[in-house]
Amino acid sequence: MKKHTQHNKSIAVSADQEQQQATQTKAEVAQPGQQQSAQAAQPVSAPVEQQVSPEELQSLRERAAKADEYWDRLLRAAAELENFKKRVARERHDTIKFANESLIQKLIPVLDNFEMALAETQNSQNEAVKVLHTGVAMIHQQLRAVLESVGLEEIDARSKPFDPTLHEAVAQHETTEVPDGHVFRQIRKGYKLNGRLVRPASVVVAHKPAETPPEKQSESATQAPEAQQTEHGQNP
Repeated sequence: MKKHTQHNKSIAVSADQEQQQATQTKAEVAQPGQQQSAQAAQPVSAPVEQQVSPEELQSLRERAAKADEYWDRLLRAAAELENFKKRVARERHDTIKFANESLIQKLIPVLDNFEMALAETQNSQNEAVKVLHTGVAMIHQQLRAVLESVGLEEIDARSKPFDPTLHEAVAQHETTEVPDGHVFRQIRKGYKLNGRLVRPASVVVAHKPAETPPEKQSESATQAPEAQQTEHGQNP
């Protein structure tokens, strides 16, 4: 009987100890949540604004102005560099394109002489002159083909409106065959090299005849018979 009573007491002690351990575990589990709730309940402090003195504000403004100035200088320098590159590339291209300009200017009078020789021998009936004309025509054609291959272009000014950028007026001619201000006759051909004028065409510009007023026409008409009568009266 005593043994049974002691056994019951030991069971009760064990139960009390297990209950105390369970209560302690619950308290430990709940403690972190309580700490977080306490931290969340604390008010958040606002950030402290740093005060800037007037001297520091003025210094910042000066630095910003200098930064803007340096940026403008950088943009201008970049633009100038880009323009310089384009100009150098264009000059290099023009140098290559018009490298033979001085030589071609010296050969253009040779073309003129060939054309004058062909014009003089074109209608000749002499067999020797005909043979000479054929040879000169072949050489002229070859020379012209070579010059055209490097960019030489003939300016045809005949019956075209007078253009001071392409034509050189050496005289005027009163006529109604060609409109006023147009080329009446081309004296010397003009040439361009790759679009650049190397020699203007020498031309005669048509000029509209001045109209005679009706009064002067009637006077000249009445004066003509009187002059004829005077001449007849003077003749014996």
